[in-house]
Amino acid sequence: MHIVSNFPVKHIAILGSTGSIGTQTLEVIAENPERFKAHVLTAHRNADLLIEQALKFAPAYAVICDESLYGQVKEALSHTKTQVLAGYDEVKSIVTLPELDIVLTAMVGFAGLEPTINAVKAGKDIALANKETLVVAGELITSLAKQHNVKLLPVDSEHSAIFQCLAGEEQNPIEKIILTASGGPFRGKDSSFLETVTRHQALKHPNWVMGAKITIDSASLMNKGLEVIEAKWLFDLQLEQIEVIVHPQSIVHSLVQFQDGSMKAQMGLPDMKLPIQYALGYPERIKNNYKRFDFTAYPTLTFEKADTGTFRNLALAFEALKTAGNMPCIVNAANEVAVAGFLTDSVSFLGMSHVIEQCMQQIPTIKQPSLADYLNTDKETRILAQNLIAQMPFKALSV
Repeated sequence: MHIVSNFPVKHIAILGSTGSIGTQTLEVIAENPERFKAHVLTAHRNADLLIEQALKFAPAYAVICDESLYGQVKEALSHTKTQVLAGYDEVKSIVTLPELDIVLTAMVGFAGLEPTINAVKAGKDIALANKETLVVAGELITSLAKQHNVKLLPVDSEHSAIFQCLAGEEQNPIEKIILTASGGPFRGKDSSFLETVTRHQALKHPNWVMGAKITIDSASLMNKGLEVIEAKWLFDLQLEQIEVIVHPQSIVHSLVQFQDGSMKAQMGLPDMKLPIQYALGYPERIKNNYKRFDFTAYPTLTFEKADTGTFRNLALAFEALKTAGNMPCIVNAANEVAVAGFLTDSVSFLGMSHVIEQCMQQIPTIKQPSLADYLNTDKETRILAQNLIAQMPFKALSV
């Protein structure tokens, strides 16, 4: 028998509703209409899907960031009660609505930072799928969350795993956490192979279906590097308390080791809807009909050391965390530009690491950056990264 608790319906804003995490979040909401209501949907440029989602879920607000598409969305929803807004400024302000309970941040990249800050200041719990927010400004975000008594509920499968393993362990110090990585499509390959890989090869992740940017980050192991930085802030850790290990099957989503040497792991089939549902329903675990893990179908689970020599992005992320200040912001901005360049055949796969490293060396470091410093660092780094790519003598292969 399906028992429904007496909790009130949670009103949710989904920032980036047309992306991979956003669409799966709406699936979770559709499966639990008595618990969750999609109150705000936002999209960058995918007006067609935003319209389709708004017609199905009837949110109070739909925001399209690209203002040139406002007319299309407005006309398509004119017969509904959904109020249509446009522009990034509207995204930054819509998160403060008093009726919102949770803001799920699934926007791609640095763009998620300011809306998250505004949501935290408004006292909204954050279901965090935009790892770049904590990568760029982890100290600022976590400090604000404490100040405004806001929960940061991780949606990334790895951080959700750590979060779940720590439930009930508040009094027990963490010795270390172990983030698992699938290794992506190029696990075990050497630098000579990576010199000629194409975007089409890099976009074929063996286990997960994700957006293009995060899929490329996974292939380069930068995604794991960003998760390392994010974990430092989410769980108040030191650099030496964070380890990365490659686990090709993606069944063990991450582990916690306590000071007595015992370890907890969170396991399950690769399915982002599970950590999304956990974050939205927290602290309750909601019954679902998702496919269950069968040990006999996975008689062997393997683990291996991450190759930071070949996949230099992971090493660069650890270096950025060690330097601290605005260095993670520099790495994030350079990586976003480099990935965009790779996806348009403007820079090679290995060239992405070169762009990031050059930006780390050339952009001035600031030990205690303000929000204005983060914004300026991001802007300066993007300009430099674009110039570096333009000067490169080689281009990526497209086929």
